[in-house]
Amino acid sequence: MQNYLEFEKPLAEIEGKAEELRAMGRANDEMDVEKEAKALDKKAEQLLKDLYKDLTPWRKCQVARHPNRPHCKDYIEALFTEYTPLAGDRNFADDHSVMGGLARLDGRPVMVIGHEKGNDTTSRIERNFGMARPEGYRKAIRLMDLADRFNVPVVTLVDTPGAYPGKGAEERGQSEAIARSTEKCLQLGVPLVSVIIGEGGSGGAVAFASANRVAMLEHSVYSVISPEGCASILWKDAEKMREAAEALRLTAQDLHKLGVIDRIIAEPMGGAQRDPAATIKAVGECLEDMVAKLATLSRDDVRRERRKKFLNIGAKGLAA
Repeated sequence: MQNYLEFEKPLAEIEGKAEELRAMGRANDEMDVEKEAKALDKKAEQLLKDLYKDLTPWRKCQVARHPNRPHCKDYIEALFTEYTPLAGDRNFADDHSVMGGLARLDGRPVMVIGHEKGNDTTSRIERNFGMARPEGYRKAIRLMDLADRFNVPVVTLVDTPGAYPGKGAEERGQSEAIARSTEKCLQLGVPLVSVIIGEGGSGGAVAFASANRVAMLEHSVYSVISPEGCASILWKDAEKMREAAEALRLTAQDLHKLGVIDRIIAEPMGGAQRDPAATIKAVGECLEDMVAKLATLSRDDVRRERRKKFLNIGAKGLAA
């Protein structure tokens, strides 16, 4: 069942009418409704193009959070073979909002790590809506250490509103765990590539995405804070999230101009949720290309190249 966003309501009405007509045709063989249904399909297709032709930053936030977008688990199942999950931080617990393990990407051994939001009520609660606790980041550090020891590239898939801000998480050292994970990303002697597949929220995303190469899906977002959080702080009014989204420059297009990310991965018309298989395929091709191009670098060159990337962030946008 297709879930429609707020700005897609006119589209929902047209596609709903087309489906109603076809249902009536199936119920009554004497009714010829296909011509009218196809006309509605054509109208819906044009409206979809118009809606997605020039999305505002706030609408991109809505698309990035769409419940039907493919999640980390979907990418791992489709793109990686011989996936062997590794659990726990060897200190406190296993955080189910962070998936990770050894796998093969196009035959090449890699360590894959990512945020998982879940796709229904039960799994979302189990995965804590993709908001990692300290043990999640410490698990990621453990897996990155393992990859570094055995000279295996690291692939991260980022999709989180941010790290979990609960009392227990803070008591167990949330900010320290995020900082250590970010530090580990920067210290790795093996290539680290990252894709923002949905939301890239705050330090919770940076802790996985301080990479040699960072790509973003066309309608994903990456920001120091959510638009609602920013609006609450600046204007004491979360309803000003549209203005905040504009100011934060959180879209893939803005971040590419600033040099924060290296690639934008095109999504199917209407967003990744309209054609998950095509989206997953495009992400897979991007990951394979990024990993292959970094595979020939020495450990020192990998670190040097990553350091240069982060020191140069913003220079291109400021010069423009």
